[in-house]
Amino acid sequence: MDSTLLRPRRLAMLTAIMAGLILGMGSTVRAADLMSPVRDQVQSQYPSLRELYLWLHQHPELSFGEKETSRRLAAELRKAALEVTENVGGYGVVGVFKNGSGPTVLIRADMDALPVKEMTGLPYASTATTTDDSGATVPVMHACGHDLHMTCLAGTARTLVALKDRWSGTLVFIGQPAEERVGGARAMLKDGLYTRFPKPDFCLALHASSDMPTGTIGYTEGFSLANVDGVDITVRGVGGHGSRPQDAKDPIVLAAEIVVALQTIVSREIDPQNPSVVTVGTIHGGTKRNIIPDEVTLKLTLRSYSGEVRQQLIKSIRRICDGMGRVAGLPDDLLPLVTIADESASAVYNNPALTLRVVTALRSWLGESNAIRRRPVMGAEDFGELGQTVEKVPVLMFWLGTISPESFAASLKGGKALPTIHSGYYAPDMESSLKTGVTAMSAAVLELVTQR
Repeated sequence: MDSTLLRPRRLAMLTAIMAGLILGMGSTVRAADLMSPVRDQVQSQYPSLRELYLWLHQHPELSFGEKETSRRLAAELRKAALEVTENVGGYGVVGVFKNGSGPTVLIRADMDALPVKEMTGLPYASTATTTDDSGATVPVMHACGHDLHMTCLAGTARTLVALKDRWSGTLVFIGQPAEERVGGARAMLKDGLYTRFPKPDFCLALHASSDMPTGTIGYTEGFSLANVDGVDITVRGVGGHGSRPQDAKDPIVLAAEIVVALQTIVSREIDPQNPSVVTVGTIHGGTKRNIIPDEVTLKLTLRSYSGEVRQQLIKSIRRICDGMGRVAGLPDDLLPLVTIADESASAVYNNPALTLRVVTALRSWLGESNAIRRRPVMGAEDFGELGQTVEKVPVLMFWLGTISPESFAASLKGGKALPTIHSGYYAPDMESSLKTGVTAMSAAVLELVTQR
């Protein structure tokens, strides 16, 4: 996988060969026959999908706490005649629909929300609050579109079950917890996602995009989203009075030097052709202006695509922290501590052949110009974990445009910048986003399952 990043020409050639082989297995002949029934289903479902979306939007729950969200999603999948299992890897939901022989396709939606205060001013804006892990009361909002993802999942399940006489295979719909803390996919896999339930031949997901108009989808072959690793650094020292720094070993000064030194990893140690990011997100230390503390803590996020770069980042951080501590004159028992946090996930690598096969189908459904190739991003998503098991299941996540064409056009003309996901001002254009999302995911699945 890493070599494909370093050899784009070879990847392009391999992609073309694989796509040529696999596209012959596709179902473009029946696409015209299925478009009208799918769109009729989506249109008739919209009132109930709107109601589901509004409920999910107004009842957001944080990672690992998706109790009521998972209950509602499970109920929706049962209504669609799926065999549903709850509490898989925490609050995970798995719905299975067996419809004769053929491929097994897994469709995934994430369920958790964010500790963000909604500022959209919409009549259905979230006013929910909850208690976070630290005991603080925080506002909660679906600022990353997971309410949209779940509603599209339910709509796709309904649509495909209604058209079951037109295809053959097995569908596995999952509601995944804790994507925002990149732990839910791994938890569901550990709890038997690929052993207790039909093992997929393909995995699909969509993700809301805050910079694409409704009616469009975006795609990237190969690496699409990055590896993510959380790193905690405890910078230790010897506390003392602020007026007598000579009697102390100041961890604040050392922490500042470490922050600056860390910036040289990406700029001077990593090949510029291999994308990587080292960001210090928090720095905390001290209690009073005239006290030198004993300790300062740093929290970092690391991003990369290749496994080699991923390991090099961590190795360099350890080296810099150890070296800077020794330069500061700290004894071995007070050198900085580097800990790899729980929040880590592998890059999303969209299987090139699967991507081209599905995108070719989506172009016929949505229009040639409405399937847009996108550059990879350094954001992270634990959906990629579903393709990293020993089975090496091909995966594809595509982007779903959620901004009204009018707002998108205004932003291109130099108007007000579009709110990004994770912003309290992010508000998808509900009707068009839902209809396109259900249509696109239904089309993607129909491309992969066999016809009776």
